[in-house]
Amino acid sequence: MDPGPVLCYPAGSLVLVAGLPGAGKTTLLDRLYGLRGDETAPVPAGDVRVIDSRQARNWWARILRPLPGRLRTPLIHSTHVWRIGRAIVAGHGVVAHTRGTWPHILHLFAWLARRRGHRLHLILLDVDPKTARAGQVARGRVVTAATFARHCRRWYPLVDRARGGEPLPPATGVTVLDRDAADRLKTIHFV
Repeated sequence: MDPGPVLCYPAGSLVLVAGLPGAGKTTLLDRLYGLRGDETAPVPAGDVRVIDSRQARNWWARILRPLPGRLRTPLIHSTHVWRIGRAIVAGHGVVAHTRGTWPHILHLFAWLARRRGHRLHLILLDVDPKTARAGQVARGRVVTAATFARHCRRWYPLVDRARGGEPLPPATGVTVLDRDAADRLKTIHFV
């Protein structure tokens, strides 16, 4: 029986799972780490911290529920970024959900990881826009057409570069997974 793919990274690495909204980042983390969806904080998996933006959304839910989404989103994303940074500084390996299209955030994370003697690695979930949009509908959170178009404009040049073998600084390594490959992934292992 084929055990399925395993991705291996050095202990202490920062592994960011990136993709378009609805690409399946949260679904992948749920499956690999047994997340239930009601977590309000990063989930320990040995010395690794699993951090999904949904955790920050859940943490803020009671307080921010009356606010419109455009006011909630910056607080949720700031909390998510802060949690990733805090886990890196604490010396943990990290597997985290990210948009992947904000270079300044990636450079900040890479800088923090290097200060601890570790590196940033990217897993790019490459799905077509139609599949990503269907994923948004399925989860019940659909981004506006303008926001989605902006993500697509930033996303596809990154994927094209990665598929062409070009480095994507500040990442040390990049793995591109289509939906089938992501579904076959069995584990992200830190050695």
